[in-house]
Amino acid sequence: MNVETIGTAAGAVWQALSTADALGLKQIKKETKLKKDEILAALGWLAREGKVNITPDPEDAKELLVSLV
Repeated sequence: MNVETIGTAAGAVWQALSTADALGLKQIKKETKLKKDEILAALGWLAREGKVNITPDPEDAKELLVSLV
């Protein structure tokens, strides 16, 4: 994985999030067809840019919810 692929993955995650209020990691994976490590790298990229909120899912302690800022 390199910066270019992470940036491309970040764009795909951004697109998926733009169509919903919030998505869990499983939902993002289903929407984007990305691997888990690609999603996490993309979320790190978007979080560093201040573009996403990442919070624990109140219904599932093992899941995160991600939304656009």
